[in-house]
Amino acid sequence: MSVASKRLAIATTQEGSIQERCRALDLARSSFYYQPRGESALNLELMRLMDEEFTKHCFHGVLGMRDFLRLEKDYWVNEKRVRRLLRLMGLQAVAPKPNLSKPANGHKVYPYLLRGVPIECPGHVWSTDITYIAMGKGFMYLTAVMDWYSRYVLSWQISNTLDTSFCLEALHGALLQHSAPRIFNTDQGSQYTSDLFTGALLKEGIKVSMDGKGRATDNAFIERLWRSVKQQCVYRHSPVDGNELRRLLAEYFTFYNNQRPHQHLDGLTPAHLYFGLPDTRNRTLTPNLTLPQFTLTTA
Repeated sequence: MSVASKRLAIATTQEGSIQERCRALDLARSSFYYQPRGESALNLELMRLMDEEFTKHCFHGVLGMRDFLRLEKDYWVNEKRVRRLLRLMGLQAVAPKPNLSKPANGHKVYPYLLRGVPIECPGHVWSTDITYIAMGKGFMYLTAVMDWYSRYVLSWQISNTLDTSFCLEALHGALLQHSAPRIFNTDQGSQYTSDLFTGALLKEGIKVSMDGKGRATDNAFIERLWRSVKQQCVYRHSPVDGNELRRLLAEYFTFYNNQRPHQHLDGLTPAHLYFGLPDTRNRTLTPNLTLPQFTLTTA
């Protein structure tokens, strides 16, 4: 059982004192109360620049990003710093390669169930992922649950740590508001291969699907969502802190689901397809306007 899983179990259990719960799970109380130390202002600036560049050119690896910072931004950084920050951000070059995701030791990895499978209707397949969000003061991680057929964002959460708890919160939020899907697709990250996450899916009778190793496009729909969120919301407004980020994301996802036309959906919104709303668009060249009637009078 990982330290993150033990911390989550202790935090969600009400029986006994914190000291007794820590002793029962063989976890030092200092580890339970530990808060990660923040990054320096320089590292936060480098992370912001790399995130923007990665959104535009997602093929950059460690050396490519190092050279970008040196050539374009005048930051003479070494690959060791770049590698650590990219890992912290959860960014990897989008290219087929071995061992793309790292499940935790002892966690079961499920097969990819969607190769060649037509997505037939809303609720057929849901998927989830995590992305890094830069802010004026620090950074956060964003996770979302999306319906593949309609691209409708069912639920989302932000967190300052990459643990399983906020992924579970997003999952439970989606299940509370919507009927469970037939298949749920994730990558092989430790958050999703954990017994807590897969157990929550299996309990609802949902089939678990996981992206294959070296398959950069298995979860492409939600990767495209991250690009839209960052270019159309985060980079435009540059949130200062987590409270402002939460407000901006709430406004953006409401817009994304209900107002933003989607090219893949023939110009309709995700809500049109997810809820089966009628297409009321006027298909003539002239809008449906009621023109004022004028009467010419002479004196």
